[in-house]
Amino acid sequence: MHDLLLKGTVVTTQTVSPAAWIVIDDGRISQIGQGPAPDAREIQDYGDALILPGAIDPQVHSRSQKGQEDFIWSTRAAAAGGVTTIADMPYDDGFLVSTAENLRQKAREAGEQARVDFALWGTIAPDDGPRHIPAVAEAGACGFKFSTFGTDPVRFPRIPPDLLASCFEAVAKTGLIAGVHNEDDEMVRARIAAVTSAGVTDWRAHGMSRPPLAETLAMAQIYETAAATGCSAHVVHCSVARGYALCEAYRQQGFDTSVEACIHYLILDEEHDVARLGGRAKINPPIRPRAEVEGLWAHLAAGNVTVVSTDHVSWSLSRKSDPEMLKNASGAPGLEALYPLFLTELTRRGLSLSHAARLLAENPARLFRLSAQKGGLAPGRDADITIARRENWIYDATHSRHSIAGWSAYDGRALDWRIAATWLRGKLVFDGHDVLAEPGAGRFVCPPSSRTSS
Repeated sequence: MHDLLLKGTVVTTQTVSPAAWIVIDDGRISQIGQGPAPDAREIQDYGDALILPGAIDPQVHSRSQKGQEDFIWSTRAAAAGGVTTIADMPYDDGFLVSTAENLRQKAREAGEQARVDFALWGTIAPDDGPRHIPAVAEAGACGFKFSTFGTDPVRFPRIPPDLLASCFEAVAKTGLIAGVHNEDDEMVRARIAAVTSAGVTDWRAHGMSRPPLAETLAMAQIYETAAATGCSAHVVHCSVARGYALCEAYRQQGFDTSVEACIHYLILDEEHDVARLGGRAKINPPIRPRAEVEGLWAHLAAGNVTVVSTDHVSWSLSRKSDPEMLKNASGAPGLEALYPLFLTELTRRGLSLSHAARLLAENPARLFRLSAQKGGLAPGRDADITIARRENWIYDATHSRHSIAGWSAYDGRALDWRIAATWLRGKLVFDGHDVLAEPGAGRFVCPPSSRTSS
C-alpha cells in the first residue's frame, strides 16, 4: 500500500499525459504511469488539471529591503504560486553573503521562517577577492553571484574583469556555477549621465540609460571569461534576443554557458506596460519593446532559454512610486504569479506545456547541481508537485493574502491557469486558497558536494 496517489494530467519534460498518475512514498516520487493506478492510503483525483513539477525559482531577493519581506513572506508567496524551492540571492540589505559564516547564519535564519525549500547563492566582497569561495561552497552555496555593474559599492558591488576571472577560476574548482548580472558599467553610467543631462525623467529614462548593447557587451565578457577559465557561466537575466544567440553560440563551441529569462521580459513590454506602470516596472536590465519580447519567445521555442525566473523582490510602494523614473528601486515581485503567467502564455502561443517542466524545474535543478533531489517529475526525486487548473481569472496582488508587497506589475492581467494545490516533499503546503505550511517547514537544500547536509 503506497502513501499517496495523485491523478490528473502529468506534465514531464517530454510529455503531457492525460488520465495519468503519480505515486508518492516517504515524501518522494516512486512511480509515474497511465491507466489502472495502484492502491494508496490517500488518493487525490484532480481530474484534467495539470500535475507539474514544483517550480524552482533560481533568482529571489527576500531581504533587499530590511524590515519588508524576508523569508516569512517570500516563501508564502512561493507556496501559493506553485514554487517549491527558491534560490535566494546574496545581496541582503546590510548583510553580504560573502563568507561561510554569513551563509550559515542566513541558512539558520531562513530555516526558521521558510515555508518551502530554499537554496542560497554566495558572492564575494571585492576587497577579499576569491579567497572565501572554497569555504562558502563547502557551507552549501548553490552558486556564486557577481555583477559587471556596480549598483552599490558594498551591498551590490561591481566585480572588475581581472577579479572576475580570478573568481571564475576559483568557482570552477568547486564545480558550481558563476552567475553574473550582465550590464556594462561604463556604458550604463555614460548613458545615465546623458539622459540626466537631457532632462528626461519619465518612464523612457530607464530604457534609454541601459541600452541593449550594455547587456551584450557584458555577456561577451562573461562568456569569454568562462571559456578562458573552464567555469560554468550563467547570465542571470537577459532582456534582448541577441544575448540568447550569444549564449547558444558558446554552447555550440562546447562551453558550459546558460542564460535566464525573467518572466517579466516574456510578459511585459516597454511601450505599453512601462509607459503605464512607471516606477513599478523599473527593473534591471530594463523591460524592452514588444519586438524584443517576441524575439525572446522565438529563442524559448527554439530551446535557447535555459531557465525562467522571477528576480522577485517585494519593494514597498514608497520605493517604486517616484515620478522621476531613475529614482525608483529596481525589481518587482513575481513568485505568486510565475506559474500562472507562464502557463497562460505557453497555451496562448500554442507551445508545449513541457516547456514549463523543463524551464521552471528540470533545468534550474541541473543548474544548481540538485538533480538527484529536485527537478522535473521522476522517480526518486522529492515529491515537489504543483497542481494547476484551467480557470479564467484576474490577478490582483492588492487583495492577495500571500504577497506582502500589495502591488504587482501584473495587477489586472487576465490569466487562464490557477494554482489549485502545491505539494512539498509529499505534504500539502497550499490547498488553492490557504498556505498550510508553517514557518520552518522549508529545508536548506545544497549541492551534494558541499559538506553541509541538505
